[in-house]
Amino acid sequence: MLIDSHTHLEMADFDQDRDAVVKRAKEAGIEFMVTVGTTIDNCKKALSLARRYEAVYVAVGIHPHDAKDIDNRTYDTLRELSLMDKVVAYGEIGLDFFRNLSPRELQVKRFGEQLELAGEVGLPVIIHDRDAHRETVEMLSGLRGRMRGVVHCFSGDRAMAKKCLDMGFFISAPGTVTFEKAEELRKVVEYIPIGSLLVETDAPYLAPQPHRGKRNEPAYVVHTAAKVAEIKGLSPREVEYATSENAKSLFAFDVGAAALELAPASAPDGGR
Repeated sequence: MLIDSHTHLEMADFDQDRDAVVKRAKEAGIEFMVTVGTTIDNCKKALSLARRYEAVYVAVGIHPHDAKDIDNRTYDTLRELSLMDKVVAYGEIGLDFFRNLSPRELQVKRFGEQLELAGEVGLPVIIHDRDAHRETVEMLSGLRGRMRGVVHCFSGDRAMAKKCLDMGFFISAPGTVTFEKAEELRKVVEYIPIGSLLVETDAPYLAPQPHRGKRNEPAYVVHTAAKVAEIKGLSPREVEYATSENAKSLFAFDVGAAALELAPASAPDGGR
């Protein structure tokens, strides 16, 4: 069994066939999926999905793209959402200096505030870092020993990976590790101890080979795990077991949480 440690099933990309996507994930051997909120509306939608699908758990937080929209009411709402059943992490939060959809200075401020809130509510964090490696490490280093989490969709080098590991963070390998030109990422994955590694899809983005260029979905995490096994010289079963145990350790899934059975595939699935 595998765990997709980071997906976005709440996004509109899945509104037309979400039941089928979850069904395919189950058939592919995906035990749990963590669907990760990026806005308040998406966090609320993610929670509704977790109540509907037994295998789906939730992270709540505001993506750096939307840092400009945060106000005090946002944090009050996130504080409430973080206490709900099946919420296992706070995120994704962080810095994105590639697209800069929110001003950099504001991203840094909001990232710090959200790290504080995550600590207050006692949840591990899911970190987004794009073209902001130095700043991300600097902000996390101030929390050494006080917070657990994962740097998702890792895009740094081996030196950054070491710093994150030294702080006790997990690192998550996305589907890009299967891309032909992703040699640097493969070197990083080879370096990371299997006890510190997660796998993810970041669906609907970054579909791995052989689905590159198409919409990604949780079932495809099997291709990422297979590539990780190849890189590390392990069996697929070893990678499945280790990364799943790592995810369970970080997210502390409550398998007894109440959830509805998967609705019939023909049932309407309202979007946002």
